Amino acid sequence: MKKATTIMTKSRSAPKEQEGGDAPSQLIDARISELDDWRGKTLAHVRALIKQADPEVVEEWKWRVPVWSHDGLICTGETYKKAVKLTFARGASIQDPSGLFNSSLEGNTRRAIDLHEGDEIDEPAFKTLIRAAAALNSAGKVRR
Repeated sequence: MKKATTIMTKSRSAPKEQEGGDAPSQLIDARISELDDWRGKTLAHVRALIKQADPEVVEEWKWRVPVWSHDGLICTGETYKKAVKLTFARGASIQDPSGLFNSSLEGNTRRAIDLHEGDEIDEPAFKTLIRAAAALNSAGKVRR
């Protein structure tokens, strides 16, 4: 299995995990704080929507980006100079009747939502995608 990598444009230095390890939520807070422009506000907004949609979501810090999981990876929140990219690990398997997925459409597994400055997200549709991703992960979980 190939190791996942993410290339990220840094506006400043990326939050660094301290020895002993900062909690993932603290690292995400630091990422949002360091992005003192529309990207930080957008990342904070989608983070709040994710938590509203799935109160049991687990925040993680992997590949130097925020990750939200529930019985498996739901999505990552990468920040680039011109976009905040929310990549859904199993997005190709999720129904998207509102057409929020607008990036990484060619693959068989992932789908992404690229948000640009000034974009507004359809909050109910986004929450539905989060819940669907969590349900898909839970359905595939082996229970013993």
